[in-house]
Amino acid sequence: MDEWPDLPYEWWRSTRDTLHLYTQVVGKLRLALSPFEPQWANVPLYLTARGLTTSPVPYGSVTFDAELDLSDHVLVVRVSDGGLARVPLRGPVAEFYGAVKAALHDLGLSVAISELPSEIPDPIPFPLDRTHQTYESAKAHRFWRVLSQVDVVMKRHRARFRGKTSPVHFFWGSFDLANTRLSGRPASPPPGADTIARYSEDAEQICAGFWPGDQRTQYPAFFAYSYPKPDGIELAKLRPEAARWVDQAGLFLLPYEAVRTAPAPGAAILEFLDSTYLACATGLGWSTDLVSAEQPPAGTST
Repeated sequence: MDEWPDLPYEWWRSTRDTLHLYTQVVGKLRLALSPFEPQWANVPLYLTARGLTTSPVPYGSVTFDAELDLSDHVLVVRVSDGGLARVPLRGPVAEFYGAVKAALHDLGLSVAISELPSEIPDPIPFPLDRTHQTYESAKAHRFWRVLSQVDVVMKRHRARFRGKTSPVHFFWGSFDLANTRLSGRPASPPPGADTIARYSEDAEQICAGFWPGDQRTQYPAFFAYSYPKPDGIELAKLRPEAARWVDQAGLFLLPYEAVRTAPAPGAAILEFLDSTYLACATGLGWSTDLVSAEQPPAGTST
């Protein structure tokens, strides 16, 4: 089996767009019920051995989780009192949304969410969306296979940071797997920032991750950026050679194709994450002591 399969944007675009909206329906459950955390840390989903999960969400005296199983292609909702529901991943977003609401009702969970998708152009309310209806299971599963490989490498990168850092988590709004390192210093959101930016860009940070492409960038890629943007950051020397600064996006990009065809894909990702972090951290004046050597404590297995 190819450990790093190709993922052409146009090849799976229709499934990608439908799955993106499925993840929003599920992610908004966590957003609605969990306490707010800085940088929207209460919002993302997390990788599992089979797909993406909310992790436990509080609901009165119980908790529940919802997992998009991208192997069996079903949403599994589990409640701490023993309740269980399964909703197939298929068909129009409107039908999926209705099935999720019905499953929650049957489990005794009443959750009101915003029905308008976030961070996408020309959003259609979930109950009305019959435009996005393509879900091809093999393509969705291939996306998960890529995510699972990337997740392991990004966790290695995260583990070396001694400061405050987010988990490696999946943002269902921007549809990307990301990790954010923070200095602990506040920052001012950009003028005219919307609600999302106002609460995500109020702290000095360096973010990196992977996303499968969108209408503007029609290929999967790794990305990295800092906020605030240091002067001259676009001139930074990066590794591997295929990495570059993209003015239109305002961040560093490394095409996934360059990674998956590299002799050592995991090493190529770490080169990108380390070189972009160094450029950003230098520009922001972060201490070099924030990154430790990659050595486990004595007596632990590697």
